[in-house]
Order: sequence, then C-alpha cells, then structure tokens
Amino acid sequence: MSHLVEPHGGVGLKPLLAPATERAAEIARAKNLKQVPMSSKETSDVLMLSMGAYTPLDGFMGRDDWHGTCADMKLKSGLFWPIPVTLTADQALADSIGDGEEVALVDGESGTVMAIMTVTEKFAMTAEDKAFEAQHVYTTKDPEHPGVQKVNEQKDVCLGGSVKVIDEGEFPSLFGDLYQRPAEARAEFASKGWSKVAAFQTRNPMHRSHEHLAKIAVEVTDGVYIHQVLGKLKAGDIPAETRTKAIQAMIDNYFVPGTVIQAGYPIEMRYAGPREALFHALIRQNYGCSHLIVGRDHAGVGDYYGPFDAQHIFDKLWDGALETQPLKIDITFYCSKCMGMATAKTCPHDKSNHVSISGTKQREMLSAGQDIPPEFSRPEVVKVLQAYYATLK
Repeated sequence: MSHLVEPHGGVGLKPLLAPATERAAEIARAKNLKQVPMSSKETSDVLMLSMGAYTPLDGFMGRDDWHGTCADMKLKSGLFWPIPVTLTADQALADSIGDGEEVALVDGESGTVMAIMTVTEKFAMTAEDKAFEAQHVYTTKDPEHPGVQKVNEQKDVCLGGSVKVIDEGEFPSLFGDLYQRPAEARAEFASKGWSKVAAFQTRNPMHRSHEHLAKIAVEVTDGVYIHQVLGKLKAGDIPAETRTKAIQAMIDNYFVPGTVIQAGYPIEMRYAGPREALFHALIRQNYGCSHLIVGRDHAGVGDYYGPFDAQHIFDKLWDGALETQPLKIDITFYCSKCMGMATAKTCPHDKSNHVSISGTKQREMLSAGQDIPPEFSRPEVVKVLQAYYATLK
C-alpha cells in the first residue's frame, strides 16, 4: 500500500487549470480583457500554478505574502513558503486596472493568452523593494547574479489575485509524457507501491556523481524521481531534449529496471541556492516525494553560496514547515584506489587519487572536443552529448 506525503498546506492538491469543457469559451472571453504581458519566469509560474505544483497558492501574491516570504519564509497565514511568486506590470497598465477587475495574462514571448486573473491587490515594486527581495532571497544584491538580475528587471507594480489557467501553451505537447503533473506523478508512485520517494532535481545531463547520488537514494527509498527543469535555462546549458536522451541512456544501462522514473516540470530556475533548495522540496512534497536529494551547491550559481549551504538551511526550519525532508549527501568523486565513486565519508585515500566531477567541467570538455573519461561520465551518455555538440560546430 502506497502512503505518500500530503500536499503542502494540508488541503489536497490545488491545480488552477480550468476544466477542458470551459477553456474554449474562457479563451474567447479573455480576448476582450486587458492584456498583461508576462516574463518567461511569470509564464513558468502560471504553468506551475496550473498543474498544482504551487499548492496551496491560488494565484500571484499580494504584498503581505510577498513580504513575509522574503523576510521570514512565511505567508500571511503563517504557512511556510520560501520563494516569492509575483506578477508585475508597468505603471500605466496597472493604473488602468480596477479593483476586482479580470485581466488576461499573456505569454510575452509567444503571445498566447494563458490565464484569467482577478486582480484584488496592487502594490509598488520599488528599487528598495527589489533590493529587499534580492538580499533576503538570494543573500546578495549583486546585479550579476542571474536571479537578482530577474528581480531588478521586474516592472513597477505587482498585481496580486487569483488565477484561472485556460491554456498551457506548447509545453504539454512539446515534452509529451515527460511533462508530468503532481497528480500524475502521485498516481504513478501509487501504482508502483512507492511510499518513500526521493526526488533528484537537475537542469543538466547526469554524470557519474549524479548517478552515485541517485543510487544512494535507491538504497534507502522505494525509488528515485529524476525530475528535470523544462523551463528557460541560462546560456550554455544543454537543452532538455538532449538532456532527456542522455539521462535515459544512463537509466537504461546502469539502473535496475523499475527503480527510477524520469520526468520534467516547467519551472524556471531562480539560482537562489539555499532558498531554492527549500522551494524544490516544497514542490516535491506536492508531487508526493518524501525526500529531496541535496548534494553540493544545490541550485547555486558561481561562488555565491557555500557547497553545503543548501543542506544547512533545512536545519533552520521550524517543526511542521515541510514534510519532504532533505537527503543530504557529501561531495562525490571517483577514487582511482577505490576504483569507484565515493565521498569523504567512505573513501580513506588522499585527494591525489580523486577525480573531481562537475557539470561545468564536462560542458567545457565537450565544447573543446575533448574525450570524456569513463570515470567522469558513462560512455552511452557521452555519445548522446557528443552528437549534440557536433551540431554546434
């Protein structure tokens, strides 16, 4: 019998996608509403709201929820929430929207009308507010940080209110079965009889260190959910279609059948390090995962966060904040004396015997046309990646 963790907030999953029978009429109605263009991050958030991954939110945050999330990781209700989910508009458009007015939310890139929002609150997003969010969420105001950059690019006014999603755009058809909603994941876990499920978050193809992390999780849970980012990535990252093939090659050749599920979700990375690790755990709770694998520099970028900051932040949470718990694993490496993958807790040998493995280094080697040693990445995975990099020349 499968007994999965409950969705966040204790009220059951809360997907905001309108019933299929209503969508055509709502799309037609939305054409006569004021149009609010969204950034790629805001479009991603609409998709996450649509599928219930942001349960129990019913739309974009008002000021109290935004401030509490930034300052204390709590909504106005006191419920744990570590990352703001806000929508901004320019001053003129915001001024034209009345209290309680319905507006159409439009993907700023494709022009697709994706949702109808009932605007119940408007509040300024000043330079001071942006600095406040950057410092509390990202622990830096450095404009070179990609997450801070997105905060600074926000428009002048935040619109808060409930959302009804009427079109998910191209994501479901583009990614097929890989695009999995929380309810679908929970049903698949239950069909396998899984109760303890470890999620592995990734935006990169999986090298030997990632494989080692996943196999440790397989040993202590019923199965691993390799859950990859399908939203917009930063320059230089490997696209999802290539990453998916590479990960599947690893699963097919190096994991026991039935112990791993590969799926994806439409989030856009914030690169918020520790705070984002908490956010990933909250989302995985909605997906039914009891654990989130947290390794070195989870959701980090550059040198903004220490290698284990994303693990330590879980220790600062209050009782009951999250059901999903971190599966904390030390930095992994290949040891030539052990003749296999290890961590500092399992390998007694000198660092001169260690092969340090990172996605950044692997991308550099692939770009330069260098051979990838088997200690670094599986040959079946390398073959997929080399085919992709050959198309870039």
